[in-house]
Amino acid sequence: MEIIEKPIVTEKFTALASRTVRTGKKTYIKREKGTRKKGEHRTIATDTRSTRNIAQFAFIVNPNANKIQIKQAVEEAYGVTVVAVNTMKYAGKTKARMTKAGYIVGKTKTYKKAIVTLKEGDNIDFYSNI
Repeated sequence: MEIIEKPIVTEKFTALASRTVRTGKKTYIKREKGTRKKGEHRTIATDTRSTRNIAQFAFIVNPNANKIQIKQAVEEAYGVTVVAVNTMKYAGKTKARMTKAGYIVGKTKTYKKAIVTLKEGDNIDFYSNI
């Protein structure tokens, strides 16, 4: 059973591959009564959060594969360390079209999508062998 069917290479997932997120919380300092000027807020926010790069990649996988199998398949195929795997199942849609022969009804394929989060510093290059 082949686990990974194909990677999803779209604008949305290309942006997701090089996303920067902020971690941590903002800290708020409460001012004493009577010390604020007109137009100032009662608290001051100091931003002590840090930023880090999160590399996430999407794959269409076998519908019967579980998260552990997907993790092992990605690590083996691309030589990276997988931190998390999120999966979602998509049901096939019914499609209909009118042709000369009449009304044709069909259905699109049911598939499973996996979004894989890699360890910081790891990356997958889908365009290296083009």
